[in-house]
Amino acid sequence: MKKLGLIAGGGDLPASVAARCEAEGRPLYVIRLDGFAEEAMLAWHGETMSMAQIGGILKALRREECEAVCLAGYVNRPDFKALKPDLKGATLLPGIIAAATKGDDALLRKILGVFEAEGFSVEGADDILGGYMLSVGPLGSLIPDEKQIFDLKKAIYVAEKSGELDIGQGAVVCDGLVLAVEAQEGTDQMLLRVAGLPQDLRGSSEYRKGALGKAPKPIQDIRVDMPVIGPRTVELAAAAGLAGIGGFSDRLIVMDADATRAAADRLGLFIWGLSDGDRL
Repeated sequence: MKKLGLIAGGGDLPASVAARCEAEGRPLYVIRLDGFAEEAMLAWHGETMSMAQIGGILKALRREECEAVCLAGYVNRPDFKALKPDLKGATLLPGIIAAATKGDDALLRKILGVFEAEGFSVEGADDILGGYMLSVGPLGSLIPDEKQIFDLKKAIYVAEKSGELDIGQGAVVCDGLVLAVEAQEGTDQMLLRVAGLPQDLRGSSEYRKGALGKAPKPIQDIRVDMPVIGPRTVELAAAAGLAGIGGFSDRLIVMDADATRAAADRLGLFIWGLSDGDRL
């Protein structure tokens, strides 16, 4: 197996990728992005670098004889004026800034192109995690009714339309009404916004309704930034009074599937995978 250089941003996804490599005996080296990577990533061999130290990151990956890279976890768009790039970073920064003006996905494609131009293959977190991808049907014991399925389908439709404009990957729909669309704040903050809405617009713990739908942006490179849900997503969706969560099969990563399933069953939410034929 190719040695993997894991570029770790925030959230739980990088730790899941690292743990899978460890379980499979795959050699791994972790670049922890300063200010983003979780403390848990210290458990794996690697080093912490600024996202502007592109030359240093490439040098470390070569020194450690990595052949492939995986970018996993969230990284907020930086203040480019505040960055202190190394020499390689300074050379590439004008092109990266130009790409950023075209949207987050153009920025990600530019960054992926840097690694590919340096001879590294790029792997998606979903390819490494394998079985963590949502499949068609239920993940858990609850089955959504027809009304809940409609809310989920509409939420995914809105998420995809939002994604076409490079806005976000998620939306919440309740009784056919769009309650929220994810933007730069991310899914967790969007769900907190929904939880703050009047209860006549959303569900409650006694009477759950509405759904969170997540979908990759149609324009994005699915090797990075694939939408993700996990136990915390379930907990926040429950606090917002939602009935469930879903996405298209093989287009939504489920973090810690056993814990996510258990949280959904305990809190009374469905998790549902749609097929491509289920689109509105």
